[in-house]
Amino acid sequence: MSRIGRLPIPVPDKVTVEIGKGNVVKVKGPKGELTQQFSPAMTIVQEDGQLIVKRPTDQRHHRALHGLTRALLNNMVIGVTQGFSKTLQIVGVGYRAMLQGDKLVLQVGKSHPVEFEAPPGISFEVSRDGRTLIVRGIDKAAVGQMAAVIRKERPPEPYKGKGIRYEGEYVRMKAGKAGKK
Repeated sequence: MSRIGRLPIPVPDKVTVEIGKGNVVKVKGPKGELTQQFSPAMTIVQEDGQLIVKRPTDQRHHRALHGLTRALLNNMVIGVTQGFSKTLQIVGVGYRAMLQGDKLVLQVGKSHPVEFEAPPGISFEVSRDGRTLIVRGIDKAAVGQMAAVIRKERPPEPYKGKGIRYEGEYVRMKAGKAGKK
């Protein structure tokens, strides 16, 4: 049996879970509401304040879906209670981020400022010096995707390390030219 899939998901008191037809699961909590449809092959049961995912057979496909379904459900419960965040660091002379309303404006060495509109359920937070950016939301996939789109605008380069990187990301630096003799 899947090690991840067989673990029960504890549901806090302030969270309500509705399991509808076609394995449509709706999770409501203090931070918001998430809805997702899961494979009809999996059986999702709520008992004793826990969510349990069961699979019909031991086939490879069902084993894979078992762990995936459980992980996605767990992320939904965590998202509506605590939320998710990704921290990005901006490195480079003159590189900075600013908030203009709900828009994120980046100055990252281009001829024009780069603007990002906050999608529904996502919020941005910028430090005072404009070097640290936090992407927050209740949907883990949406937060990760938005952080990846922002990072893609100016990924860290290997010679000086300038660019946008995740917090704690290691950027392998290359040696420059050897120079003339």
